[in-house]
Amino acid sequence: MSMHNIFLTILLSPLVGAFIAGVFGHKIGRSASHRITITSVTISTVLAAYVFYQYVFNAAEAYNATIYTWMVSDGIRFEAGFMIDRLTATMMLVVTFVSLMVHVYTIGYMDHEEGYERFFSYISLFTFSMLSLVMANNFLQLFFGWEAVGLVSYLLIGFYFKRESANQASLKAFLVNRVGDFGFLLGIALVLGYFGTLDYASFFDGLNAHKDTVIAVGDTQVHMLTLLTMLLFVGAMGKSAQMPLHVWLPESMEGPTPISALIHAATMVTAGIFMVARLSPAYELAEGTLTFILLTGAFTGLLMGVLGIVQNDIKRVVAYSTLSQLGYMVAALGVSAYAAGMFHVLTHAFFKALLFLAAGSVIIAMHHDQDIRNMGGLAKKMPITYGALLVGSLALIGFPAFSGFYSKDGILLAIDAANGWAPALAYGMLMIGVFVTAFYSFRMFFMVFHAPASDYVRTHEIHESPWVVTVPLIMLAIPAALFGGFFVEDILFGSMLSDAIKVLPEHNVLARVAEHGASAGALLLHGLMALPTWLALSGVALAWFLYIKRPDLPPVLARRFSGVHATLRHGYGFDRFNEVVFVDGTRKLAGFFARVTDARIIDGWVVNGTANLIGAGAKMARHAQTGYLYHYAFVMIFGLMGLLAWALL
Repeated sequence: MSMHNIFLTILLSPLVGAFIAGVFGHKIGRSASHRITITSVTISTVLAAYVFYQYVFNAAEAYNATIYTWMVSDGIRFEAGFMIDRLTATMMLVVTFVSLMVHVYTIGYMDHEEGYERFFSYISLFTFSMLSLVMANNFLQLFFGWEAVGLVSYLLIGFYFKRESANQASLKAFLVNRVGDFGFLLGIALVLGYFGTLDYASFFDGLNAHKDTVIAVGDTQVHMLTLLTMLLFVGAMGKSAQMPLHVWLPESMEGPTPISALIHAATMVTAGIFMVARLSPAYELAEGTLTFILLTGAFTGLLMGVLGIVQNDIKRVVAYSTLSQLGYMVAALGVSAYAAGMFHVLTHAFFKALLFLAAGSVIIAMHHDQDIRNMGGLAKKMPITYGALLVGSLALIGFPAFSGFYSKDGILLAIDAANGWAPALAYGMLMIGVFVTAFYSFRMFFMVFHAPASDYVRTHEIHESPWVVTVPLIMLAIPAALFGGFFVEDILFGSMLSDAIKVLPEHNVLARVAEHGASAGALLLHGLMALPTWLALSGVALAWFLYIKRPDLPPVLARRFSGVHATLRHGYGFDRFNEVVFVDGTRKLAGFFARVTDARIIDGWVVNGTANLIGAGAKMARHAQTGYLYHYAFVMIFGLMGLLAWALL
């Protein structure tokens, strides 16, 4: 099979499975639906592993070709095509592997749910959409995949459509992403307007010619590439849930747990990171955009992590950790450490999918009670889930030797190596974030497994989840623990992603980091003595003290600092602000237009007013029609005299 056909099979196989399960699922049944979709994703995963091997280990030549021309208009070609290099091959493997684990896990988690076939159709369609995005060689296909993952995420988050909260969450996710996508579409329009193409390669070739191009906005000159990259990043802020467009992601926990792992681990939320890395040649020429990206990531990384401290829903704790970790990835992009950001995307995909699926295993055992205050004492009852959640938590906090350690440490070292006030501020915020991450992660871990068992746990039979749930946990725990150490040299400091990511020499902060040691061993030795490790350990120790040793203290602290606690519980007021300004404001504005513009101006003045004016005029003119001949003769004579006077004078 040629590489062209392999790429087509990887992309289309999940689409075929989604079509069969979605259209014929009610006829072929539950078992056949999950077998067909799992087989289709397995085919994609196996072939993606082969592509990864060829590109990463055999250094296969990058592939860039058009597979279909949709239309040609005024010389501009609208096409679908593939750009496959080591960056794409790596993302393809991660997306398909995590998707496969989620498919298998879903058999156990959704066993007794309605819409079983529909759910498998959705997650296979989501896999196709994400593959379409990462494999694209042009902005048109990128936008198609971008919008497709948004659409399917709307369907998945609102899967329980009979539940009002699920409907509200899906609408919120859809509308917030439309805000970001509006900026994204404007950025693509600028690409088309100034470069005359939607093809990546042609866009990259034209960057040097436009590196000094400015746009006149009144008396102000705006750097075109800065505006273009900023607009594209607005789209990334929506997809990758960066402040202030982050509000949809916690609400998306209304969907079933498997989609939390699929959307919030390896796929949709990392689309923005991937897009910026793919377009790194353009972002390198827009330093103003890079500074904005850096600060956005730093604020999101710290402030969203702090919100995880006050969450009691086990899925929401993991969701806020996703927001925080996305902030680290975005901050890495802001100092041109694209490889470090992508490395954290890859490690995060494994350990975050592991955390979500392990949380789902706990939820199954607790008969879908998600409140960690109702748990406790589950360590001996659920040993596999316990081990999986422990591995995921250690990787999340960046504990030495786990995969998250190498990628997070790489980001912090890269930001520390950058020059300027913005990197210094971001570094300080993200270092505090390390402590916060460790605290809320192990707060959840201790409350679920080591705190005294709740009345519910003591009075109900709690046991380990079935093998269709635990096998994916074990399969994800392996790369969550080991992936980072094997690839740290090649990804962070080597040439694994160099064919796709372009960094200007003066921006190459990872080269400065490599001067102090570029091996996994050197990073590990440095990490054991560095501040992030000790901050993480301090966070774990504080969580143990407050929730195991002295569980009476957290309620006291919450009462003493009630104002701060309330602010955190309400997410800094972002939702309230959106509700008052955008939701209520839009309703009031619509009411004003209905009362004033529609009823008074259009109906009252334009429509009815015109009719009334004509009626009044007719009523006045009617009095002139007397029926007497001498009245008409009088008008005719005076009219003739008036015309003669006008003609003479």
